[in-house]
Amino acid sequence: MIRLSASTLGAPGETLDQVLEQLAAAEVTGVELRLTAGELADPAMTRSARRELVRRLDSGGVAVTGVASYVRVAADVPDDVVLGAMVAALDLAADLHAPAVRVFAGAPSHPCSYDRLPTLAEPQWEVDARAARRLTAVAAYAAEQAVLPCLETHDSHPTGRQVATVLQQVDGPVGVVWDLMHPWRVGEPLADTWTALAPWLRVPGSSVQVKDARLPEDVTPVPLGAGSLPLEEFAELLVTEHYTGPVTLEWERAWHPEAVPLGEALGSLRRWADRYWPVTGQAP
Repeated sequence: MIRLSASTLGAPGETLDQVLEQLAAAEVTGVELRLTAGELADPAMTRSARRELVRRLDSGGVAVTGVASYVRVAADVPDDVVLGAMVAALDLAADLHAPAVRVFAGAPSHPCSYDRLPTLAEPQWEVDARAARRLTAVAAYAAEQAVLPCLETHDSHPTGRQVATVLQQVDGPVGVVWDLMHPWRVGEPLADTWTALAPWLRVPGSSVQVKDARLPEDVTPVPLGAGSLPLEEFAELLVTEHYTGPVTLEWERAWHPEAVPLGEALGSLRRWADRYWPVTGQAP
């Protein structure tokens, strides 16, 4: 059984009570906490604030499925900057009882259209090796904290193939976040993404993110089923492959304030999921 989850990216500026109310209405029992200043998971949270957040979530029957950091492991900056940010995110995730921290590749790349693979500003092998080296450097510490660093299909590395090339070089436990939109928008078939990422998608802590939009014309989030993403094929693939991790609605209302409120989007998540997983919400 999967666990339905939602990112707090869809509830910018909202209180914990508001988020919990919307999750409960849709019978969604997981939350991915966006790690950013001024939101529910603030990098400057005190230890007591972290404990209180965990208490409130537990009381609401909601589990943290991951902490969504903005660490860029392939960024062209000194190692200590990246490693320091990663360790801080891992510490916070451990305090919040989160099983994973999402990271991006974030390598320098040249501007391109949304449906094209980015052209990197540096050789691919150099970028991949830098990302893998940094993930390796924190792997043992992350394992001690019982938190899995998870590289998302995003920005400079939108495809499963690209992310797998990095993860294959990491010496230590690591996972993945498969954002449905990004491999698909650049032309990677869903089956190819799954094949590339399957070894890590089966690791507890890894997850998939679902969303919809009217691509290629418009990237504004729309309720699931109202856009052009292959949601039916995606769900059928997850069922066929016996995927049992979190399925997270990444509702990007922080970037698109014109999008409908999170609660309405969660309703579409529930209706979509119930077609494929008749009793969803909480994993066994």
